[in-house]
Amino acid sequence: MTEETKNSNSIPTDEELMLINKYTRREFKAEEVYVFSLTLCDNDVDRDFERFTVESLFELEKLFVGKTGIVDHESRSKNQTARIFKCKVEAVEGKKTLTGDDYFKLTARAYIPITEGNREVIASIDSGIKKEVSVGCAVEESTCSVCGKVYGSSGCNHQKGKTYGGTLCFAELISPYDAYEWSFVAVPAQREAGVTKSFKNPKGRNEMNMEGIMKSLEKRCEVAFTKAECAKLFDYIRELEKDARSGKEYRKSLESEFTRLMALLEPDISEIAVKAAMTGLDTENLKEFIKAMNKKVEGVFAFKPQLATDKKVRSKASQNNEFTI
Repeated sequence: MTEETKNSNSIPTDEELMLINKYTRREFKAEEVYVFSLTLCDNDVDRDFERFTVESLFELEKLFVGKTGIVDHESRSKNQTARIFKCKVEAVEGKKTLTGDDYFKLTARAYIPITEGNREVIASIDSGIKKEVSVGCAVEESTCSVCGKVYGSSGCNHQKGKTYGGTLCFAELISPYDAYEWSFVAVPAQREAGVTKSFKNPKGRNEMNMEGIMKSLEKRCEVAFTKAECAKLFDYIRELEKDARSGKEYRKSLESEFTRLMALLEPDISEIAVKAAMTGLDTENLKEFIKAMNKKVEGVFAFKPQLATDKKVRSKASQNNEFTI
């Protein structure tokens, strides 16, 4: 929250208590809950050079009601500290954003049950230790403030934080469609509150898997990928490169074996001709030829160990004729 919590403001009104009890399994009394105010986000340009439009704030006003509050965005049940029961977009008279627009902020009221386990959290809020918050939400798209196109898409080469012809480049966050949670943090992205964001891909499509990415590339047309999709494609290429190196080594060993067997079976064929023959063979065909040539080699060259004995003779323990003097 961005303003000092007052004791009189920590006791819910009758109307607030009715809203709170919509989320509880039993009716709570006013003295059983602690309530406080906080600013979730606003329409000013934040530290990431992104901002919500005023229209987006009004969408978030509906989405954040009922959302749980945690610590440091760690989504574990033991980190749940509070729940929002009311949200409101407020205009701050006389205040302007970095771009000179009228300043709007999304405020909320949240509650915490008064228990032994929560007394430390309540004390941290009252003392101003737990003050800054950050929200987790998702929007349909972000547009470039310079060109108006989807930020990072084909045709938009502007970089956030840079100025082009006197216009600061930042991403405008449009059409929120989900609000995950809000969290107490040390350093929020927004100066007045704090916000973390996630985006759908351009045109509101779902995040593509590798199959979808490859199908898009097969169309041989311009296509914009999100950062997550670029990361997937990069990792996929790296794996392919690794597999390609292993495949080259395997192919090299097959070619070496093919050349050796050809030298045994067809010594009159030059090495150049052998290499030319291998060029037209894929790995599977090369393996078939090697298998066939190995069988032929076994038939042509009946290799016999120097101390080999006849099986019939060896079966008779008392006869060692081959070693008789």
